[in-house]
Amino acid sequence: MTNKTQQTRRAFLKNLGLGTAAATAAAAVTSTQAVAATPAHSDEKPSGYRESDHVRSYYASLRGQ
Repeated sequence: MTNKTQQTRRAFLKNLGLGTAAATAAAAVTSTQAVAATPAHSDEKPSGYRESDHVRSYYASLRGQ
């Protein structure tokens, strides 16, 4: 293996490691900013799962009732 090839490999691996570290740091900063932008308390109702009458009816049908 030539000296030029070894230098090229070393540069590639070094840059690969630096790129991974930079991506990890960027992801950490982005997630920190997203958490900071979320209000600590909101008067709005959550928009997630709600057990309504038709959902209860479906669950009952699964139990055989």
